[in-house]
Amino acid sequence: MGKLKSPSMRSMQQLLAGFKLEDKGGHITREFQDYGFRLACEMGEEDKKGMYIKLAKTVERATLERARTFIKDAQTVHNRGKLFLWAVGRLRKGLPLTPD
Repeated sequence: MGKLKSPSMRSMQQLLAGFKLEDKGGHITREFQDYGFRLACEMGEEDKKGMYIKLAKTVERATLERARTFIKDAQTVHNRGKLFLWAVGRLRKGLPLTPD
């Protein structure tokens, strides 16, 4: 007896062909690379993704997350990347995130 296929049944290849994965540009193979790339996108500095990937590799994740949260909570930010790097620098020195 042959297999009966419903007209609505599609192969897995047909199902997956309809989905496009986001091209992140380059070969991201490690978690810190993905995190750095996402940080660069969130700060609006995709052209500086290498710097953010380096930060994600070398700086504690808790520090980066605190700086990221600080940026998200900021009301008016003209340059998210610059403020993010300022916040990371302050946190690494053990200083509070308030301007002097």
